[in-house]
Amino acid sequence: MSERLAGLLLPAFSPRRAGDLGIGDTRALMEWIDRAAEAGIGFLQLLPINETGGDDSPYNAISSVALEPLYLAMEDVPGIDGQDLEGAREELGGALDSPRVEYAVVRRVKRDLLEKAWRRFGGTGEFEAFCSREAAWLEPYCAFRRLMERHGETEDWESWSCRDAAAAWAAIEAEGAEDRLGFFAWVQWLCFGQWRAVREHADARGVKLMGDVPIGVSRCSADVFFGRGDFDLDWCGGAPPETVFKHDRFIQRWGQNWGIPLYRWDRMEAAGFPWWRRRIGKLAEIFHIFRVDHVLGFYRIYAFPWQPRENPEFLELSEEEAAAKTGGPLPCWWPRPDDTAPNRAANRAEGETRLRMVLDAAGGAEVVGEDLGCVPDYVRPHLASLRIAGFSIPQWEFDGEGRVIPGEELPECSFATYATHDHDSLRGMWEGLRFAAESDDEEEAGKAESELRRMADFAGIGRIGPYDAKVRGKLLEALFSSRPRYAAIMATDLFDLGDRINAPGTVGPHNWSWRMPWTLEGCPREAFGELKEAIFVGRRGCRSVRPASGRP
Repeated sequence: MSERLAGLLLPAFSPRRAGDLGIGDTRALMEWIDRAAEAGIGFLQLLPINETGGDDSPYNAISSVALEPLYLAMEDVPGIDGQDLEGAREELGGALDSPRVEYAVVRRVKRDLLEKAWRRFGGTGEFEAFCSREAAWLEPYCAFRRLMERHGETEDWESWSCRDAAAAWAAIEAEGAEDRLGFFAWVQWLCFGQWRAVREHADARGVKLMGDVPIGVSRCSADVFFGRGDFDLDWCGGAPPETVFKHDRFIQRWGQNWGIPLYRWDRMEAAGFPWWRRRIGKLAEIFHIFRVDHVLGFYRIYAFPWQPRENPEFLELSEEEAAAKTGGPLPCWWPRPDDTAPNRAANRAEGETRLRMVLDAAGGAEVVGEDLGCVPDYVRPHLASLRIAGFSIPQWEFDGEGRVIPGEELPECSFATYATHDHDSLRGMWEGLRFAAESDDEEEAGKAESELRRMADFAGIGRIGPYDAKVRGKLLEALFSSRPRYAAIMATDLFDLGDRINAPGTVGPHNWSWRMPWTLEGCPREAFGELKEAIFVGRRGCRSVRPASGRP
């Protein structure tokens, strides 16, 4: 049995510190590592940190390896001085202290600083060694970034004047853009260097870092543009229809269309999964643990024969009309549904091959599988057999008669949490269920009342009343005292905040932009004391962890 650890979900963009530039950065995360060690927090859980595109979603990166430059602590960039930083803060204006990350202005200001520092950079042997060692992914990435630059910074390569990868390579070579390619490579050298320092600091403080690898990669990415043979661009991955999304008729009617291209798994497997092995291996250089987002996609995935931008065209169509429009195909489980025993066996066998590859590529890193959604009956036993921890959401874990599963009976090989980044905070969830339980819609009221009662029963709360410090204390103590290997809360729950990190099915500046109201020094210290007590009562601890080997 592995050590039982307590965790805190903290997106890299969220923490504040004195001297930041409108977004969380590597220095801020080091401060949080120190505080986590003091509070007995065993791991900090982050969202994906790969470089994003125009929508700023960490799950829609333009590279499966390249890291997001926005998280660079600019004081640690060679060539940047105090005067540069002072000017940047003046230029940021209100974005410096905004309650949300104002990505457009923050990205512009930080990019200007990096361009200035690049012009002052004289080159080093370490940078040259990095470029040589990482050439397999770095060179296509830098070329893609240069092509984005030439097309108004859009990553939508299907809108570019040249959409052929070979022709694009030739154009880059003919252009003689060595300086621009060098700039993008240098920024990645800085990113990997700073994140390596974060990892080493976490090792020294005995706190683990938990990363996140999305099941897919953006269609508008360097990986797809230069490696189209590994992807099926005729289909997009997603999730089946869900009635819970009452604000979105398309999701209720057809499902979630994420727009990620499907993998040509047969081609990948025949080659030994080099793309996946590199993706996982680079992740394991930084993180001790990582979460595989939508691990169900390694077995089968719900797929759409059209891209998300076409969703409105299908909203009101019948299945017959939709089939006529696509030439036959309709949204379905790919490569096959779980409707027969042979199909289930085939899906499980393919998942076995792919997940064993992930475990092998991870080396010593621990793997967690986000297995929420439409879960076939074979998935959780199979994940457990591989020692991959699936999710245990206490209020969703109940027996055949609707009674909540006690914390001591939840699977040891699991990750216990009341909510993910896609859900309300604890306060928002509790009060939302109380409100819904009084709805005139009897079905909705009944579901809400049952879920709220299960939360209360799990925490040993008798009478259900308003969310307060007592309710919060019991919920935290019950979670950290439960049997699962990992148990985590969100940073919003630590401070009783009602903010959301992401609202699924919606697009806008309210997603992926939440920032702490205070710097770490300004945070209510009593919250850490309460958390430390709950962790102590739950007998969860943090230990010294394996140092990372090598340097970027």
